[in-house]
Amino acid sequence: MLAPFRIHEPTTVRDASRLLLEHGDAAAIYAGGTELLLLMKDGLVHYPHLVNIKTIAGLDQVALQDENGSRTLTLGPLLTHRALARSATLREQAPLIAQVAERVANARVRAAGTLGGNLCFGEPHSDPATLLLAWDAVMELTSTDGSRRVPAISFFVGLLQTARQPHEVLTSVAVPLLPAHAGAAYEKFALHERPSVTVAAVVYLRDGAIAQARLAVGSVGPTPLRIGEAEEALAGDRPAESAFSHAAALAARTVSPVDDLYGSAEYKRHLVRVLAARALSAASEQAARRERA
Repeated sequence: MLAPFRIHEPTTVRDASRLLLEHGDAAAIYAGGTELLLLMKDGLVHYPHLVNIKTIAGLDQVALQDENGSRTLTLGPLLTHRALARSATLREQAPLIAQVAERVANARVRAAGTLGGNLCFGEPHSDPATLLLAWDAVMELTSTDGSRRVPAISFFVGLLQTARQPHEVLTSVAVPLLPAHAGAAYEKFALHERPSVTVAAVVYLRDGAIAQARLAVGSVGPTPLRIGEAEEALAGDRPAESAFSHAAALAARTVSPVDDLYGSAEYKRHLVRVLAARALSAASEQAARRERA
């Protein structure tokens, strides 16, 4: 049973930030509520004040921006996973993000859960977090103090912890569109609604060689991780299974999985190795196809 609480309905981000400042630890942001309300029902947390940001207009949009030849998708934090999966703009410009959203958890979570809620909750078993980390997305956080931009690589800081300050509101997620010589892929293994292992790869080619690679692994530890050693090892290599296998082995060696209901640490490490090689290969093949087109 839920303990009594009051819902506040601000109409601007600044008003929401002001309410969060005013009530301090007694307040939390309410968006989709798929994680928060479960914790409150179980008595694990209690917030006498919930700041409902669904009453703020404009936070549920997908926008395509083109500045000085650099094209970026801006995703609003109130977009549900289902809205992301069905967005015509997203399916055309960054179809992988829509495809990943389509496979999040279950139909109920996809219908109610929001992108912003998923990212800010800091749940380690997050599909969007792993994908956006590899994609080099940037989070915009806004408060009464103004706005600041935090790269995804600096956003996830610990178990259920992010770089968002208590009075800040996530107002957008900027996703740079991939150029013609780049490809992206996402792999996951799941026995439950939350995945056991998630892997995302982005590969840039130049003259048939890997100019840059980004590899992210999630769901095995408290936060998703970029595997810098594997990325550096791939730079300059020709796309080949041997190169991908070596990078995947580095990824498996880097992560620190734990035994839990999602699988044993040993099995998760094995899955990281398999899925990382698979994701890097798929991203490279996509980059090659796009470069030839």
